[in-house]
Amino acid sequence: MLRPENDIFFIVKAFAAGVILATAFIHVLPEAFTTLTSPCLKENPWGRFPFTGFLCMMSAIGTLMVDAMATGYYKRSSLKSSQVRMDEESRAGHGATQGSNAHDSEELRSTSELFKHRVIAQVLELGILVHSVIIGISVGASQDTYTIKPLLVALSFHQFFEGISLGGCISQAQFKSLSEAIMAAFFSLTTPIGIAIGIGISNVYSETSPTALIVQGTLNSAAAGILIYMALVDLLAADFMSPRMQGNMRIQLGSYISLLLGTGCMSLLAKWA
Repeated sequence: MLRPENDIFFIVKAFAAGVILATAFIHVLPEAFTTLTSPCLKENPWGRFPFTGFLCMMSAIGTLMVDAMATGYYKRSSLKSSQVRMDEESRAGHGATQGSNAHDSEELRSTSELFKHRVIAQVLELGILVHSVIIGISVGASQDTYTIKPLLVALSFHQFFEGISLGGCISQAQFKSLSEAIMAAFFSLTTPIGIAIGIGISNVYSETSPTALIVQGTLNSAAAGILIYMALVDLLAADFMSPRMQGNMRIQLGSYISLLLGTGCMSLLAKWA
């Protein structure tokens, strides 16, 4: 049912993109603004320059560069190997070459798209993992037992929606079973590891210390830039501008509703976590 060639996959992926977009704009970026504009930091330079927006912007640009360079490198390598194979076939016999050119072109396009999906899944997981570790440390180091229980419940839903988003991208990337298991394990363990670290340093950790604020704000800003780029460019734009969705109003309408539902669910969680 949720195979990439099915129409329902577009709708599920739109929900996932909405979750990622809301995570960046509603959860991560405001938290980064709060920490890097804290009165506990020195006025110079933290109060005189919008570091949060700058770091977020540079992170998005960096993600674009990595995305473009990795995809371009793979395309050039595949094109080169395909050209070598075509040259060998042309020397063997001209008749066989014409029949294989179309097949090679289609194979190159298919493998290029698959590699693109794998880059998307890996970069997206990186952004989510950074955010998850920070959340875990904050929860583990918290001394407020009154708010910890509802926070954990909200955090569980938070991770659930992010897991759906990341799982859809991993599914489309068609990794080997071992790679899928490793990526799933990383996603599952980062928040508990962050909580364990937070508990371990709770006696010396202070959320208002300049070092903690700067590190947390910087990482959150970078994570927000990654997630915003991935959601808007690689998830939403790639699907919504595809010929298949452009030619099917039913998929478009379903994807719009699913996108709004994903952003709405994740935004609602901001009341608790």
